[in-house]
Amino acid sequence: MNVRSPHWNLRQIITITLIGVICGAIYFFGLNTLYDVTKIALTPLGLSPLVDSLYTGLWYIAAPLCMYFVPVMGAGIVGETIAATVEMFFGGQWGAMTVFFGFIQGLGNEFGFFPHGYQRFSWTSCLLGAFGANLLAFLYMLFTSGYGNYHAWMIILIFLVSTISSLLFDGVLVKVITLSFDRAFAKYDA
Repeated sequence: MNVRSPHWNLRQIITITLIGVICGAIYFFGLNTLYDVTKIALTPLGLSPLVDSLYTGLWYIAAPLCMYFVPVMGAGIVGETIAATVEMFFGGQWGAMTVFFGFIQGLGNEFGFFPHGYQRFSWTSCLLGAFGANLLAFLYMLFTSGYGNYHAWMIILIFLVSTISSLLFDGVLVKVITLSFDRAFAKYDA
């Protein structure tokens, strides 16, 4: 039986750790490779700054998955930070900055679930969490990645593309995945 407990216990900690480790491995071995290839392809066109935004939502998925299985304050922050730490230890190109970035992504995702005490994993919660993760990550990148040196149209385009990516991957994709889990758990519980 699937029990989504609102309290921290050993099972919850192990669940968050497993999700974080799996997502961190996916980030490094899958997403970072796709990112690098796309960045190389778009650099001659002057569009390489958009690559960060294009895949950004995929880097945020550990947090809402953790909050689905462990609906407790901080689950998204811990899960995404673990994923970022694993990505860093595998040799992620952003080094230690990845860990802080994971913390920010997890914190932003928590904004969508906090209003309902983490007990409602609704479309609204997923989409608000995705937007929160994107907003905090964008603000962080604005100050650390030199976005301020771009023309205003490029900054706006980066924000729009990253918002769409976040809503699509961190919001819609995660909600579809969790709906599949709901159906599987319903069959198991029946």
